[in-house]
Amino acid sequence: MRIVLLLALLLASTPFFAQSNDEKQIKAIYDKALTDGKAYEWLNYLSNQIGGRLSGSVQAQEAVEYTKEELDALGLDRVWLQPVMVPKWVRGTPEFAYIETKPGLTTNVPICALGGSVSTPDGGLKANIIEVQGIEDLEKLGKDKIAGKIVFYNRPMEQTLVNTFAAYSNCVDQRYSGAAEAAKYGASGVIVRSMNLRLDDYPHTGSMGYGDTPIKNRIPAAAISTKGAELLSTTLKLNPNIKFYFRQNCKQLEDVQSYNVIGEITGSTNPKEVMVVGGHLDSWDLGDGSHDDGAGCVQSMDVLRLLKETGYKPKRTLRVVLFMNEENGLRGGNKYAEVAQTNGENHVFALESDSGGFTPRGFSFDCSDENFEQVLSWKGLFEPYLIHLFEKGHSGADIGPMKNESIVLAGLVPDSQRYFDHHHAENDTFEHVNKRELQLGAATMASLIYLMDKYGTVPSQKIKG
Repeated sequence: MRIVLLLALLLASTPFFAQSNDEKQIKAIYDKALTDGKAYEWLNYLSNQIGGRLSGSVQAQEAVEYTKEELDALGLDRVWLQPVMVPKWVRGTPEFAYIETKPGLTTNVPICALGGSVSTPDGGLKANIIEVQGIEDLEKLGKDKIAGKIVFYNRPMEQTLVNTFAAYSNCVDQRYSGAAEAAKYGASGVIVRSMNLRLDDYPHTGSMGYGDTPIKNRIPAAAISTKGAELLSTTLKLNPNIKFYFRQNCKQLEDVQSYNVIGEITGSTNPKEVMVVGGHLDSWDLGDGSHDDGAGCVQSMDVLRLLKETGYKPKRTLRVVLFMNEENGLRGGNKYAEVAQTNGENHVFALESDSGGFTPRGFSFDCSDENFEQVLSWKGLFEPYLIHLFEKGHSGADIGPMKNESIVLAGLVPDSQRYFDHHHAENDTFEHVNKRELQLGAATMASLIYLMDKYGTVPSQKIKG
C-alpha cells in the first residue's frame, strides 16, 4: 500500500516538475534578453551605419557582410551565405508632384515611386485626374472616361479594423495591381493613396507589378501621402478639371547576385530535424528599415544567442535565416525552400518575425489542429510575460514556400497599431524602435523555439522531454 501511494504521488508531481523546468528556462531567456540583449545593438548598426537595404544595392551587400560577421562571432556550429539572384530597381532622384488648379497656380504634394514602377517621361507627366475607390471602379467608368488621365486610387485603410494587417490587406491590391489594370483603359499614370492609418505627409512605397502588360504600355505609378490624398480628393470635388503633375526617374536594371545569411546550431539528438527562425534583411530605401524588417532579423539572431547563453542545448538543428528580397520578389524565401528540398532536408518548424519591433502579443500559426492544441497547452508559460494571443492564421512570407503537410509555421504577432505609421516610409527609422519592446520580442521567439525543440511537433514527437 505504501509503495502504491508513493508511486501515485510521484506520478502526480511529474507534470509540476516538468512545468517548473520550463518556467525556469523561459525566465532565464527573458532575464537574459532584458539585461544583456544584443538585438538593439545590432539594429543600431544596421539602421544607422548601413541604412535602407534595397535588394541589389550596396547597402544590402553591406548588411549581408555585417550580419555574417556577427553570426560568426556567436560561435555557432556553421555560418554560410546562400547565393540568390535578386531584382535591382533604383529610385533615382527624388520624386516631385503638384496639383494645378489653374495654369501657374500649383500646390506641391509628397509622393514617392512605387517599387518596380517605370519612370515618367523626362519632363514629367501632367494630365487630368480621375478618382476611384478601387480597381472595380475602372470597369464602371470605362475607357472613355479614363483614357489619357491619371487614375487616383483613394480607398483608405479601414479604421474600424483593430487588426491593422486586415485593413492593409483590404486595400493593398490597388497599390500592387492598380497600374496594370488602369493601363488596360488607356490611363497615362496612377497615383495611389498610401497604406497608412494616420494623416501625415509621408508617402509609403511598396511593391507593384505590371503582370503581362507589354513594356511599351506600362505606366508610371506613385504613392501619395494620406494628407496629400485628402487634399487632392477635396480639390477634385471643388474642381473636377484640375491637373496633376508628377516626375520620377526610377529604373529596373538587370538582376544581380545577393545572399541569404544563415547560421546554425547542430542538434544534439535529432540533427536531421531542422527548425528555422528568421526575418528579411532587405528593406525599402526611404527609411532605414528598422521595423521592416531589421527588427525581425536582429531578434532572430538573438534567439540563437539567448539559447546558447542560457545553457540550453537544442535537440534539433536550429537555424537563423536572414532572407534577401522579401520586399520586391521573395527570391530569398523561394531559394531557401528550393535548396532545402533539393538537399532532402526535413524542416519541422519555422518562425518568422516580420511585423515590426513593437510589444509582442503572441503568435499566429499555420499548422495542423493537433499541433495547435499542443501550442495552446503552453499558454500558461507565456502569461507572466503578457503574451496571450495564440491563433491560427498567416505565418510569414519568407517561410511560406516551405509549407507542406507536416511542418509547423508561425509568425510573431506584435502590437500592430503603430506599424503602418512607418511601413515602407521615410520614418521607418531606428528612433521609432523601443529597446525593451524589441528585446521582449526576441525572448518570446526564443521561448517558443525552446518549447518546440524540447517537445517536438506532433507528427515527429519522439521525445517527451
